[in-house]
Amino acid sequence: MKKRFYAVLCMATVAVLSGGCGMNGKNENITAGMEAVAALEYDNALASFAAARQAGEDERLLCRGEGMAYLGKTMYAEAAQAFENALSCSDGRVNSMDYDINYYLATAYYKLGETQKALDVYDAILGLKEGERDALYLRGAICAEQGNMEQATADFDRAIALKKSDYDRLIDIYGVLADNGCKEAGQAYLQAAMDGGTKDMTNYEKGRICYYLEDYENARNYLEKARDEGGYESILFLGRTYETLGDNNYAISVYSSFLESEGPNAQVLNQLGLCRMNTGDFQGALTAFQAAINIEDNGMMQVLKMNEIVAYERLYDFKEAASRMSSYLSTYPDDEAARREYEFLQTR
Repeated sequence: MKKRFYAVLCMATVAVLSGGCGMNGKNENITAGMEAVAALEYDNALASFAAARQAGEDERLLCRGEGMAYLGKTMYAEAAQAFENALSCSDGRVNSMDYDINYYLATAYYKLGETQKALDVYDAILGLKEGERDALYLRGAICAEQGNMEQATADFDRAIALKKSDYDRLIDIYGVLADNGCKEAGQAYLQAAMDGGTKDMTNYEKGRICYYLEDYENARNYLEKARDEGGYESILFLGRTYETLGDNNYAISVYSSFLESEGPNAQVLNQLGLCRMNTGDFQGALTAFQAAINIEDNGMMQVLKMNEIVAYERLYDFKEAASRMSSYLSTYPDDEAARREYEFLQTR
């Protein structure tokens, strides 16, 4: 998926810290606001932050919180301003909060299309802390998107060298390069990791890397062994491997067996739904997507809501699909592809 590299800046909340401009020692409204951000209740969060300002609570923390809420509402200009305000409350001594705010600020700039400003933020972070792996990765990702592969490769090489065993980041780098027309370069990173020795890798890690190397037979073998290691991630990749090998029915059994033994899991249910869609079982797909939607704090509501809409379309229930799309767009107004699809649905 394009721009996947911003997953590192997902809306996970950080413990409310002290410090900054004007603080009353309690920050009760800020705490309530951050809880609302975590629950994706952004309007409630902004109301709490406004109350925090009236109560004289920590200005730096509430500005940071406002920025996160505005990001959630896709109001990126307001988010950038809030994060800039938060940074202006710094006492001049750079600490972890400054890095945190700058990462969010770079995200807001990127979402505004102001990629040079985002790059400037990462440059500033790396100027203070040259081993900041997230900044290296994110700067490299933007450079790759802009076609500056020389700088992207330099940043990715440094990020990998700082922690060679971070296979999640290695796969993220592969994904960025693949998304930007350099799949073979991405696979070269993965192959280098395999060639460097796999004795310290888990079966899951080996299987996942083989999957992206398109070595599906070895991927399947490693991932079958990884079943016993536990974790839904192994099940997801095992099922996807069987899907790629053309055995959708066995993939469905892999997902279903896991759900029966471990209980509801949003990501597995979503993949089960996608697999059922591929077999033409659109009602079964819809049931899986809706079961995932009903899981509280599932962490992937936007994806699930869109897949639900697609399932209704495949069932030729265009009226319900249009209704759901209207609701979807009220929550995710910056999804231009969804907006175009909604215009189409209104004609059916």
